[in-house]
Amino acid sequence: MQSSTPTLSNATRLNMQRLVMLRSVMMACISTAIIGLTLASIPLPLVPLLLAISGLGILNLLGWWRLRRHPHTTQGELFAQLLGDLTALSMLFYFSGGYSNPFIWMYLIPITVAAVALRPLYAWLIAGLSIGCYTMLMFFHLPLSHLHLHANIGGENEVHLDIHLVGMWVGFVVSTVIIAIFIARIGQNLRDHDKAIAEVREKALESERMLALGTLATSAAHELGTPLGTMAVISKELTQDYATQPELLAQLEILRTQVSRCKEILSSITRNAGQARAEATKGMGLREFLLEAIQRWRDTQPATELLVNLPTTTHNPLILIDRTLTQALLNLLDNAAHASPERVIFDADWDEKTLKIQIRDFGSGLSTETKSQLGTPFFTSKNENGMGLGVYLTQVTLARYDGKLSLNNHVDGGVLALITLPLKQLRVVQLKETL
Repeated sequence: MQSSTPTLSNATRLNMQRLVMLRSVMMACISTAIIGLTLASIPLPLVPLLLAISGLGILNLLGWWRLRRHPHTTQGELFAQLLGDLTALSMLFYFSGGYSNPFIWMYLIPITVAAVALRPLYAWLIAGLSIGCYTMLMFFHLPLSHLHLHANIGGENEVHLDIHLVGMWVGFVVSTVIIAIFIARIGQNLRDHDKAIAEVREKALESERMLALGTLATSAAHELGTPLGTMAVISKELTQDYATQPELLAQLEILRTQVSRCKEILSSITRNAGQARAEATKGMGLREFLLEAIQRWRDTQPATELLVNLPTTTHNPLILIDRTLTQALLNLLDNAAHASPERVIFDADWDEKTLKIQIRDFGSGLSTETKSQLGTPFFTSKNENGMGLGVYLTQVTLARYDGKLSLNNHVDGGVLALITLPLKQLRVVQLKETL
């Protein structure tokens, strides 16, 4: 299971991107105000103001550079960027009226970003520094002159416009839009984060459920070993006792085959999974893998006719031998045979990237209620004859390889099971395939 650190880093990276966009809006607003006041012949100390705006621009360039060159962003980097914003804004306000500057509301942007994106210590530091800078600007600043504009409307009425009040109106409009957009995106970010946590939690529960099933299976394998051994001995003795009765011998042979099959299944449960996986790395052709699984199923279900259709292509990728994948196919074939004991169709096709398998039965199909619950652990449509784990375990096995299983009613009756399985995780390294 992945740790939560990459998720937190990705969230911080998104917030860094949004801070860069917000800073661009801030720069645009400030630059527009400076140009407007300059055109209105209001004297401004342009050099320090342009230096402050340039500082914001340099922060933006550094932010974009970090986002492009590094996949993850730390909270320390975001905190440093916000400190740079406070420094540039304080310089800007010092040379343009101090606390009376109508754009003083821009102090709220670093505070808002810190509150929603940083840990509490960083957020409180930004808030405290912002309050300190605002307070200092009340006593130390260069005042603006010519705070009123005079405009003639219609050539008769002269209108007096207070720069501070106009700036406050502009600031309210811009801050409303910025905060609405930013908070909405942060909210979506939090919802995505909660969704990711829910998915991780669901996978953890799935792993716990599978661990419990594995423990039960191992315990059952241990307990069933003795009775199966007894059955094997008795069936062998009966074969010797009834050597002159061909019909009974045929039935005893089926019984011995089924007992051997049960013992093989139990052995596969108790076998060391890591060792089996290491032995599987030698690989097997995909066609041979499917034919072996089909033959294993035919040995256990000789009464059911299985019609097999495999492609005639010579392309036969080398894949890892995974017995759990074989068991997944056998589970679906068992379900199909239970629904239509007379006949089952197995169609397979593949290319360089994907394996597709269709298993069709000719039963009564799936009801709406059954289809909605199919794949839930311990839900079965076989009454007392099923454990309700076949489809569930098949889905879990396929999910390990990014595969998918869909079960739908066929237009001509019965159920069609469709497996879509990418081959990228099953392939043995390409070097082996080309030898």
